[in-house]
Amino acid sequence: MNSRLRHAVTAALFGSLGLTTLVACGEDSGSSGGSGSKTVKLVSHDSFAASKAVLKDFTRQTGYKVQVLPGGDAGAAVNQAILSKSHPQGDVFFGVDNTLLSRALDNDLFTPYQAKGLDKVPAALQLDAAEHRVTPVDFGDICVNYDRKYFADKKLAPPKTLDDLTKPAYKNLLVTENAATSSPGLAFLLGTAARYGDDGWQGYWKKLRANGVEVVDGWEQAYYDRFSGSAGGAKGDRPLVVSYASSPPAEVVDAKPRPAQAPTGVATGTCFRQVEFAGLLKGASNTKGGKALLDFLLTKRFQEDVPLNMYVNPAREDAKLPELFTKYGVKIADSATLDPRKIAKNRDQWVKAWSSLVL
Repeated sequence: MNSRLRHAVTAALFGSLGLTTLVACGEDSGSSGGSGSKTVKLVSHDSFAASKAVLKDFTRQTGYKVQVLPGGDAGAAVNQAILSKSHPQGDVFFGVDNTLLSRALDNDLFTPYQAKGLDKVPAALQLDAAEHRVTPVDFGDICVNYDRKYFADKKLAPPKTLDDLTKPAYKNLLVTENAATSSPGLAFLLGTAARYGDDGWQGYWKKLRANGVEVVDGWEQAYYDRFSGSAGGAKGDRPLVVSYASSPPAEVVDAKPRPAQAPTGVATGTCFRQVEFAGLLKGASNTKGGKALLDFLLTKRFQEDVPLNMYVNPAREDAKLPELFTKYGVKIADSATLDPRKIAKNRDQWVKAWSSLVL
């Protein structure tokens, strides 16, 4: 999932994580490292978030405190972990997703560990099931969102599929993010590659360009400046935007009273699934604590804390979703996916070709 959406939402709700943060019970000056350390260092992108009460439960259960080391967006954090792999910054890395997974695995970042609770995680999310180098923690879907009011006022049915977006009825209505600079923009490109294949995705983007798609640098600009359905920020004139299946719940979280439905909807046939993983860093100082943390990330206690902190879905299939998600969200049954190895092999080439076609 794109860290900026979650960072914006969680900052509004709970405050930004900001600089290196120690969560759960305060810092212990004698626990900075080594096999006997009572601190587990969690390296992550900037938008890892969890309730303090949940992390305190981890400390009560295991005796370990969690120190969060934010490292920028997901791509930057993964790159930094690769550069520092001979002297890892922490014990566990969280936030590598399926668009970056092969890069991390090919660079041998992780020590295999089969976390407790994996039997409750669907096989479709276990993309390294043979070796257990990473543990799936959450997933979400990048999808086209639509402004309900616009389409109701125009008496026009919103699009449902990628094919719909190329129809004349939706000309000059869509804004998306640059695939070379934005995580959701890249995911949307990957979704078209999954849907139309190596021989068809470029032809699809030619049609989309001819139908007036607008491209901006990042999600915040697309959603808050150009999209007409955002509750906050400037009002744009584009009623279709590439965003998240979790954007509708995020739109109503602060609404008082809450509306009968979210002001935005999701075109469910346009989605690409992102899965986020955590792994025990090879050469970790606190291997035992790292394994305990990976186990904890798959407990129902942590998994049921995920949606309202990071606006993604828990990996455990028996984790209960909050009412905000069940009432205002949408379950994507057939989100597109690609093998991480295929993404790794083609990502740079696809982005280069996309840039030539669209920009």
